[in-house]
Amino acid sequence: MRFRNRVHAGELLAERLTQKLADEWSETTDGVVLGLPRGGVPVAAMVARKLDLPLDVHLVRKLGVPGREEYAMGAISSGGIRILNDDAIEKLGINDATIENVTARERIELERRERLFRGEKPPLQLDDRTVIIVDDGIATGASMESAIEAIAAASPSFLVVAVPVAPRSTVMRLAPTVDLFMTLTTPEPFGAVGMHYEDFAQTTDDEVQRFLDSPDDR
Repeated sequence: MRFRNRVHAGELLAERLTQKLADEWSETTDGVVLGLPRGGVPVAAMVARKLDLPLDVHLVRKLGVPGREEYAMGAISSGGIRILNDDAIEKLGINDATIENVTARERIELERRERLFRGEKPPLQLDDRTVIIVDDGIATGASMESAIEAIAAASPSFLVVAVPVAPRSTVMRLAPTVDLFMTLTTPEPFGAVGMHYEDFAQTTDDEVQRFLDSPDDR
């Protein structure tokens, strides 16, 4: 399966989620959709629109290996949660000072985006609510793992992860940590998330803000 763009992926994801959540949703009146900026927000906006739920963001930053930034050695997220990929760190011989330097740099960017996307608005309350975490895809799973841990600490009543595409191994690792893990396709070999989109242009800050201000905007 290949998606035209993130909006198209979000529309397909929303349709499948509507079917999957039918039983649980009959007993749920209070939910929220959280997009992982930046690329997850257009996908999440379509899900929020279809399910008629409020849309918010949960900030996550990948901790890229210096010189190989696309390779995650961990991730940080809102709430001060940090997840480290111990296997990658050991394999590549990454020292503690490097980890802390990358963490500090990415935390600055995370805080900048918090101010930009949320302004003075507080994050939505998540306790005792159905929370649906949405991204445009998952590769290693470090960013999603960090988001799951942070959001689970807020005590949602039902926690869902929904992504258009992810490798089977990552799904198997993360699915037990949430109440429902849903993906539209788990291609093998996986490659990169962008390989499964016709248009995977980088989502800009302005686009994220527009979707947050008007989730119906395409």
